[in-house]
Amino acid sequence: MNASQTVALTDRNPRVAPDELIAGLVPPPHFENVSFDSYRPDPAQPSQAEARDTLRDFVTAKPKQGMLAKLFGGGEKKGATKGVYLDGGYGVGKTHLLASAWHAHDKPATFGTFVEYTSLIGALGFQKAREQLSQMKLVCIDEFELDDPGDTVMMSRLMRELTDAGVKIVATSNTLPGALGQGRFAAQDFLREIQALADQFSVQRIDGDDYRHRGAPTPPEALTSAELDELAGNVEGIVARDRFGELLDHLSTVHPSRYGRMLGDVDAVLWDDVETIENEGVALRFVALVDRMYDRGVDIHNSGARLDAVFTDDMLAGGYKKKYLRCLSRLTALAGREEK
Repeated sequence: MNASQTVALTDRNPRVAPDELIAGLVPPPHFENVSFDSYRPDPAQPSQAEARDTLRDFVTAKPKQGMLAKLFGGGEKKGATKGVYLDGGYGVGKTHLLASAWHAHDKPATFGTFVEYTSLIGALGFQKAREQLSQMKLVCIDEFELDDPGDTVMMSRLMRELTDAGVKIVATSNTLPGALGQGRFAAQDFLREIQALADQFSVQRIDGDDYRHRGAPTPPEALTSAELDELAGNVEGIVARDRFGELLDHLSTVHPSRYGRMLGDVDAVLWDDVETIENEGVALRFVALVDRMYDRGVDIHNSGARLDAVFTDDMLAGGYKKKYLRCLSRLTALAGREEK
């Protein structure tokens, strides 16, 4: 007999103490056992193997730490790489490689999404966050993206000060460093900050097709309400069932940095009456939730609209296009898990 427990995400609003934030910056469960050896590059895309090898060399290299080097700032050769920036489309394994770097590197090290680092700064203040992160030997930043001018200036300064302190940085994104912020705000007004940020990294391009869509190009058809009711009693583990519209409303009351904790021990979600999201702010919060669901391998079942209809055509053609396409990719993977 299946053992299941039904909860509602709309009943959850976790609180995180500031001193827990640094300790929580580790790879999510989906990537807790990955390694460079477990990464499977596509033979038709040589840049994938090249990215793996470049990143492995970067995180395993031992800097020279002689006394004179420390005294006179000569620990690194002029022009030496301070960080590696993995640029590529969604579904080519960037997060797998980022987590592999974290596992392979000496500790202490942190691993988190861009929004988790900006939330850390918000909770601790810039100076305290910089002090804490400066103690790290490696800082890994997933889903690096700049959605507003304030983040541009703040993250540019943080990356510069961390690399000046000798911290290695690895970041992933769907956008080249010099193009961050395009289509979202007046990026030309912040070119100096964007360029200063880009100067911290050696860019490693990863080409390829979304591995999640190999053999599964679209999510399954939505269930009827009766089918979802029947399924609710047969799904194993902890199941979170919510009306889709109510869940979207609830997300506005929980900071995106806490979405992972809100999901907690949930194994699957059931969404009643999925519909197209019309508001961009709501859509971006939903993207953040799906990212954390993907990290944890949370299965999705739903009634209403099929999951590839959650975003409007205008959203899929706008400044956040890459975020929405990544989200659709992950929704497809999570909704089709029982079929694989």
